[in-house]
Amino acid sequence: MVFKRYLVSLAVLTLAALPVLAKPNFSGDWKLNASKSSFGQMPAPSGMTNKITHADPKLASHVKQSGDQGDFEFDSNYTTDGKECTNEIFGSPIKSTLKWDGDTLLIDTKGQFGDSEFTGQEKWTLSDDGKTLTIIRHFKSSMGEDDHKLVFEKQ
Repeated sequence: MVFKRYLVSLAVLTLAALPVLAKPNFSGDWKLNASKSSFGQMPAPSGMTNKITHADPKLASHVKQSGDQGDFEFDSNYTTDGKECTNEIFGSPIKSTLKWDGDTLLIDTKGQFGDSEFTGQEKWTLSDDGKTLTIIRHFKSSMGEDDHKLVFEKQ
């Protein structure tokens, strides 16, 4: 009887811990809050949205951005299992690797635009209430380095 109670208690504790073990789900329609974001040496876009579909390990992103450099949009498809993913942006192949570090999604990217090679690192975090997505970016290329903080609000 004591052993049975022990097993029931263990099962309840295990089930209670499952939400803690679940990874964040970034799915949603997200709109950039430019006033809470920073763009380093780059001009801030006048608008940016990101429609994300996330069913781990698959993650798809559709970004629309407008600003002084014009309007553009692109789609990216990834997996969060550490395997290299290739997407094409502005006609150039971009290779990324995504992996989890606790509740933070880490993205390492490398690519080339024209003669300029670049690398980038991103850290994606979701607020506890699931309404704010924060992306911290670091870029490095022959033109220098830059850091950005993008804060998106769920629509």
